[in-house]
Parts: sequence; structure tokens; C-alpha cells
Amino acid sequence: MSLVRNTLVQTGLTLVSRIMGFARDLAISAMLGAGPVADAFYAALRFPNLFRRFFAEGAFSQAFVPLYTKALAGDDGARHESDRVASEALSFLLAVTAAVVIVAQVAMPWIYIGLFNGYVNNSAVFGFAVLLAQVTMPYLTCMTLAALFSGVLNAKGRFALSAAAPTILNACLLLAVTPFLVLGDVRDPETQRAAALAAAAAVTLAGVIQAGALWWGCARSGARLRLGVPKLTPDVRKLFALAIPGAIAGSGTQINIMVSQALASLEPGAISYLYSADRLYQLPLGLIGVAVGLALLPRLARAAAAGDDAQGRAALDEAVALSMAFTMPAAAALMAMPYFLMNGFWVRGAFTAEDARLTAQALFHFGWGVPAFVLIKVFAPAFFAREDTVRPMRFALVGVVVNIGLGVALFFALQAMGARGFVGLAIATSVAAWLNVVLLVSTLAREGHYRPTAAAMGRLVRIGLATALMAAAVGGAALVQDRIIAATFGSKEIAVALVSLAGVLIYAAAALALRAVSLSEVRGALKREKGPALPSGDDG
Repeated sequence: MSLVRNTLVQTGLTLVSRIMGFARDLAISAMLGAGPVADAFYAALRFPNLFRRFFAEGAFSQAFVPLYTKALAGDDGARHESDRVASEALSFLLAVTAAVVIVAQVAMPWIYIGLFNGYVNNSAVFGFAVLLAQVTMPYLTCMTLAALFSGVLNAKGRFALSAAAPTILNACLLLAVTPFLVLGDVRDPETQRAAALAAAAAVTLAGVIQAGALWWGCARSGARLRLGVPKLTPDVRKLFALAIPGAIAGSGTQINIMVSQALASLEPGAISYLYSADRLYQLPLGLIGVAVGLALLPRLARAAAAGDDAQGRAALDEAVALSMAFTMPAAAALMAMPYFLMNGFWVRGAFTAEDARLTAQALFHFGWGVPAFVLIKVFAPAFFAREDTVRPMRFALVGVVVNIGLGVALFFALQAMGARGFVGLAIATSVAAWLNVVLLVSTLAREGHYRPTAAAMGRLVRIGLATALMAAAVGGAALVQDRIIAATFGSKEIAVALVSLAGVLIYAAAALALRAVSLSEVRGALKREKGPALPSGDDG
């Protein structure tokens, strides 16, 4: 399958998941609002969200897929060899992550002194936050195993099941929270606490179901994975040597978000504001950045194994253009109408218009970082395909250091000026992401692995012009949002949906008119191309 076809499979199913996730977040925010209980729940979700993005959204897979792809590309014994490599990794991962979960659950009160410091003196909220985190921690083991199973499927060119698996988490959370929202009192703290605890339990249950579904998918694809006595074999040792720095490199943005939310605990409600903004700007990252990165890595790994540098450069050119064609307009919309979006989608139940106004401030500054968040997912695989995970890790850690330093400085500087400090944390996260991109691209260019062609640069300029036209239109609409809401029978949801649809149509027309993309290129990109030979097995 072509890069675009693989990306569309990943993106389409991820879109379904994100729509369900949006419904889930609406239910949770309406139930919990932006108070102490919400802060406790969102703080607990930091762990499953971090580990899902750490592992399931490519970081672990980016280390595992090249090794597994090499095993698949062997002689007639390739299937046996690849099964052995995956089974050894599976047994060792299960043992290690189970131990980590147990230790973390025991140590969580001390861990949260650093991560939830703003509520240390509020024993009721702090203790409840610790309990929620302990309940969600087993998700780590489930997601690690799910990532390995997804890597097996992706290396074989099967993206559907791994892209669909996150819908399980959203479905479980919706089923857990909706009864409290429908039958309970959203203003009652005890009802809020019960809903938060039910949602935390649903996270772990969803992890178990996801891992089981993906194991089944691997079996259908022809892989025969077996649990055994965990051993640190040479292959497992090599996998972890790549995976640990690769996980850090691939999750630098998520680490920065976690650090920012830890600082945000010093400001009541700030964790909730950052989390709500995160849910919107993560949409283009999940739909485009992660999807392109996952579809791109096997192609780059095959090019690296064959020594075909031209194919690798062409794949990166295509990935950059494809990702920015979708990401730039999304980022522009987040910046042009942040309050319009938050008011239209989020204000209901316990989540007020003032909460939306404060969240919009963070959303604006996350918005200009969105292209960088996506480009990291595009350029990091160029290193991972060559089994170089150390340098991307170093770049990510540089970004973390900058994010912490700048975030702390801006947080307290803004507070000293009478403003909300959490806005500075959003600024720092975006700055750190762009720094990471500069380090990745400059290294690839210096070593001759990638420089964008003149055609690719010209396309990016045309995409930028089409984006500017769209941003001007939706930004103008945001200035008169009250009139638009009145014209849509007082429905802010319909108003936002119509303006967003108009923005999509304006961008599409401008992109075609400016030749940022052509219909013939779309048709050509969607044609199936010959993929690698795979072991026999049913389609996953």
C-alpha cells in the first residue's frame, strides 16, 4: 500500500476514535467541570495518556518495527524467526511492566508530591488523586503489550485493527460516565467523585480489552506469539537499547505536557484548562502526525535496509507535504477561533463560559506549536529506520529542559503580572517542540539524508497561502460569533460546525486553485502500490 493509502486507513479509523473521544470528553467535562475533582481525574489520566502516546502511538513501535521488519525479510524461516523475536520481547515486556506498575502503585503518594504538588495540603483531593492514579496504572502493562502487537501488524502492512483499538477506551469511558451524567447531579461533589472513580476503573478495563483484541489480530495475521520465561536475550537487549531512547524521543511532546501539568497544579483549575485544550489540539496530531509516522516508518525501514536513499528522501518529501496540507489549516483554525471552538463544543454542565475563555488562551498558544508536534512524528522515523534512537532522544531531552526552564519562568512571570501562569506553560511547550524540529531537520540535512526539494518547498508555500485565506475567513467569523449563533437558532454547536465546514471548503478550493494539490495527484496517491512480501495468514 502507498504511504497515502496507509495514512488514510490510519487516519480514518483514528477519526472515528477521536469523535468518540470528543463525546467522551464532553461527558467528562460536563460531569466534573474544572474544579478539584476534575484536576484529580485529569492528573490520573496523565499516566495512561502518556503511556498510550509513549507506546501505542508509535514510540515503542518505532524501535520494534525495524527489527521485526528485518526478521520478516529473511529466508523461508522468516516467520519462525520473527515470531521468536516478538515472543521474547512479549515475555520480557510483560514481566518488566507488571513490576513497574506494582512499584508505582505503592510509591504513588510520593510520586504525586512532585506531580500534584499544588494539592498536597488538601488531603481529601490529594488522596483521591493518588487513588485514581493507582487504579489506572495497570493500563501501562496493557498498552505496552498492545504496542508490540500493533508493531507486528503494522510491519505486515495491516493498520486497521491497531488504529481502531483506541475506540475501546473511549467506549468504556463513555459507558462509565454517562449514567452519572444522566441520572446524577453534576454539581454534587460526591457524585463527581463516584463518576471519576468509575472512569478510572474503565481505563484499566479498556486496556485489557485492547491488548486482547490486538493479540487476536496478530494470530489472524499469521503471527504465532507465545509467552515464556522472560529472558534478556540479545534480540531483547537490542530492542530495549533502541526502544528506551526511542520512547523518550518519540514522546518528548508528551513529557513536556506532563511537566507543564505538574506545574499547573499550583494554580487551581489549570490542569483542567490545559487538559481541555490538549484534547482539541491533539486531534490533528493524532489524525495526521501519528498516522503519517506509523505509515512512514515501515517504508523508511525498507528503504534503509535496501540502501535506497532516494526512496527514503522521496518518502519524507511526500510525508511532509501530506502532513502539512492537513495540519497547517487545523493549526490556523485553533489560533483564529479558540474561544469560538471551546464555547461551542465544551461549555455545558459544570464547564462554564469562563472556563472556556481561560482554556482558549492555552489553546491559542498550543495552536502555533501543532505543526511542530506533527513534524516531530514525521522526521523522527528517519532516524528510527536506521536504528538511531539515541540522537532523537537527546533532541527531545533538550526540548524538555527548555520547556521546564521557560515554563517555570513564564508561569511565575505571568502570575507576578496578575495573569494566569498556565498560559506560559502552553507557550513553553510549543517553543520546545519547534526547537526539537530544528534539531531533527538540521541533523538530517547536515548528514545528507534529507533536504526538501524545490518542488516540496513550493508546495508548502502554496499550502501556507491557502491556509491564510481560510484563517482570515474563520477568524472573521469568530469576531461576529454572537450573530452567527443567533442566526443558527441559538445553537452554538451548529454555529461552530457550520463555520468549521465553511473553513474546510474555503481551504480545499484555495488549495486546488493555488495548485497546492491536484485531483490527479490525489487519484495517483490512492493507487495501490506493491508492498513487501509477507508471511501467509489471514488479513487483520
